[in-house]
Amino acid sequence: MTTRVQARDLAFLAEETPSTPRHNATVEVFEPGASGFDHEQLLALIEDRISFVPRYRQRLQAVPGRLANPVWIDDPDFDLGYHVRRSALPRPGTPEQLRELVARIVSRPLDRSKPLWEVYVVEGLADGRVALLYKAHQALVDGVDTVDLAQVLLDTSPEPKLLGGDDWDAWKRPSVPSLVAGAVRDNLTRPDVLGQTLRSTSAALVRGADAAGERAGQVLGALTGRGGERETPISGRHSQQRRVVSVHTTLADHQRIRDGHGGTVNDVVLATVSGGLRAWLMTRSESMAGLRRVRAVVPVSVIDSELEATSLGSQIAAHVVDLPVGEPSAVVRLHQVSYSFQSHAETGRGVAANRLAGIAGFAPSTFHAIGSRVAAWEAGRGAQLIVTNVPGPQSPLYAAGARMVETYPVPPLLPGHLLAIGVTSYDGQVSYGITADRDKVPDADVLGQCLAEALDELLDTVSGVRPRAPRGRRKKSVKR
Repeated sequence: MTTRVQARDLAFLAEETPSTPRHNATVEVFEPGASGFDHEQLLALIEDRISFVPRYRQRLQAVPGRLANPVWIDDPDFDLGYHVRRSALPRPGTPEQLRELVARIVSRPLDRSKPLWEVYVVEGLADGRVALLYKAHQALVDGVDTVDLAQVLLDTSPEPKLLGGDDWDAWKRPSVPSLVAGAVRDNLTRPDVLGQTLRSTSAALVRGADAAGERAGQVLGALTGRGGERETPISGRHSQQRRVVSVHTTLADHQRIRDGHGGTVNDVVLATVSGGLRAWLMTRSESMAGLRRVRAVVPVSVIDSELEATSLGSQIAAHVVDLPVGEPSAVVRLHQVSYSFQSHAETGRGVAANRLAGIAGFAPSTFHAIGSRVAAWEAGRGAQLIVTNVPGPQSPLYAAGARMVETYPVPPLLPGHLLAIGVTSYDGQVSYGITADRDKVPDADVLGQCLAEALDELLDTVSGVRPRAPRGRRKKSVKR
């Protein structure tokens, strides 16, 4: 069985370069139960449940002559052992060592000749813990036809629920004549396919012209000693290598700030990011004149009949907010961010965080994947940064009986972006995941420290402050 690749998915594939791999990643850390948790157990779990995400056993197949977009076909040589890999940290197995390994793995593009995903089982963490690193291409997980693999592996109880797997046999690989015939048929009978084919062909020509122009500009710049776009600490041409930083805080601290100043936890997160960026820029002795505001794309969950529905029960839309990094007052930064989202809340389209987190089997990694897709489409609006904030479940989740004790996202860098930030709340924690270019942002760990200090700065402002009603709630509903 074949399915034609949508135009938007094809764009993610076409725009990918060695220095801008277009995959999302998520790190999960587990506390093994009495039966342990290792590579073999994960293999058995994935084999048991991969039928819920059939695209994880499919690969891309091009159509001769670009008569239509490529198709997804069953991989006749699918090898689960290739995709589920085993690794280990040297002693003492610190979080820093884990992040260094994650950074090296996410720097490598996925193999286009195989299904576009990998999972790494990382052993050797301190206290006997085990980490999983999920890595899936943006074209693979769309939240409609395909959710993230983590969503079908996690359970709400420690008792593993084996479903028996399936007797899967790959469909026969389509021949060249059948691919051509299918492309011609779809172009003649389906106007949407013809339109996508024309747009894809035109886009390929434009990209080729842009690439040629960029190479010519580079040569001219090298000859004249000029050229190249002006770089900033958060934007510029990046290398092929990444740095990964994680910052772990508590949801209670964010809620305390929200209750003291009003707004939402999302406002607190973005105010923390604003304060962290400000402090980080100041450690670099950067002038704030050119970066008084950082334009960020923040995907939000909405209900909108005009947008593509997702399996999460809502749609995802991009909200553009100017983060006030030039503002010295932490409280003013919070109120400015809150005001930016006030109009969004008043439309009635917004989906409450607790509703998302309450979806049965909800895994934040799927939302991060959709959010990064939406943000990538909107990046052309002058955005300098992408921040995905996902409310996760506030009760423990398990994989093969092992309890997940920590999770954080590793968002991809878009062309021209030197930083990306993803935020996930889970079981009383709020974890910030930072992806940075290894060469241009060697002090990414300092940014992580600045984020933690920015949250502390906000906490210091709520001592003795009377709780205010969170946005969208009446005051009488606030617990004092």
